[in-house]
Amino acid sequence: MNRERILTREVAGTQIPSGERQLLPAGSKVLIHQTLGGSYTVQTDFGLFRVDGQDADAIGEEKSSAADAEHATLADGSPDPEAVWDQLRKVYDPEIPVNIVDLGLVYSMDIVPLEAGAGYGVNVAMTLTAPGCGMGPAIAEDAKSKVMLAPGVTSADVRLTWDPPWNQSMISEEGKMKLGLI
Repeated sequence: MNRERILTREVAGTQIPSGERQLLPAGSKVLIHQTLGGSYTVQTDFGLFRVDGQDADAIGEEKSSAADAEHATLADGSPDPEAVWDQLRKVYDPEIPVNIVDLGLVYSMDIVPLEAGAGYGVNVAMTLTAPGCGMGPAIAEDAKSKVMLAPGVTSADVRLTWDPPWNQSMISEEGKMKLGLI
């Protein structure tokens, strides 16, 4: 499969590792390095970027749906917590082929009503495998954008924390199997 592509239209990408959003111009040559969780890691002449699945058509791939069809909001209009967790399971560190939930990086996920009936927000506390990881901003931005895809979510806040420090015992059984740790 040819992984070299030309962008057919301008798309927003998240620069790796800074996490800054940048417009990638139409006609740019990209090389697809990785496809995980509905996102694409692409190399351009000016760096590495994460491109959301909703922009897959711009790189000649099949466009992913905004959210899983099996999830809807709850009876009160609030987001289904499982839909939010499913979105978080689509977030990957570009260097590790296990999602951030199974890696044990997500410490909490809370759905909160916003003031004056403005919808529902989601607050996520997560960590990284190492405090010096330069991918932190990019992973946090990817988590935020994926959470925003869950039905009923009107705002999202992803906070990086170092307490408690992450360790391998936090990896799920499924994650350990994927990494060959068991």
